[in-house]
Amino acid sequence: MTLISLDAVSVRFGDVQALDRVTLNVGRGEFIALIGPNGSGKTTLLRTLHGLLKHSGKRSAGSGLGRQAMVFQRPFVIHLSVRNNLRLALWLAGVPRALWNERSVQALHRVGLQGLEQRPSRALSGGQQQRLALARAWAVKPQLLFLDEPTASLDPAAKHEVEAVLASFAAEGMTLVMSTHNLGQAKRLASRVIYLEAGVVHADLPTPEFFNGRLQGPAQRFLKGEML
Repeated sequence: MTLISLDAVSVRFGDVQALDRVTLNVGRGEFIALIGPNGSGKTTLLRTLHGLLKHSGKRSAGSGLGRQAMVFQRPFVIHLSVRNNLRLALWLAGVPRALWNERSVQALHRVGLQGLEQRPSRALSGGQQQRLALARAWAVKPQLLFLDEPTASLDPAAKHEVEAVLASFAAEGMTLVMSTHNLGQAKRLASRVIYLEAGVVHADLPTPEFFNGRLQGPAQRFLKGEML
């Protein structure tokens, strides 16, 4: 089932062509990794898929598309306790108040932050703050989760923790679209890889075919480390 489709979608920021006639579908249950050099359009594509940016061309949401959520590279946490960060997210999402406590407890267990409910969110480590952002997203029960470089600023141990959370989300049937510079992460987690360069999609393949197949052009040069 297609959740979101783009048909010849372009996005410009002044003189910059951020996306150039991108056509693709996001299917239910997929874990898509967006890769490419800096400035290739990964974040713009995420925001466009999420419906946050004006564009030319056509963006269509499937009839089965439910709630969406997005987690950014640098998570924004409110100057409140961990528990109240979750409660605020649930309030903004329109979740009935009677469900807040149960959802909050479940969400913190899902990301391994149980027992930290009363800790100030700004006192958490970088990895813990990212997991709190993931807990807030999970708590509102999105069908589709967008992630922009979710482990870029984390140490290896924290990256491993966040990757484990994302893998568990995918195993539950959540659809994920993630931008990443970490090719190993894309290979470990994603079911499909999309390579962008200068706003153009140059490759869109199942993960095994992307990394083990016969890529050509810019995507092949990128994997060989020949393109900065």
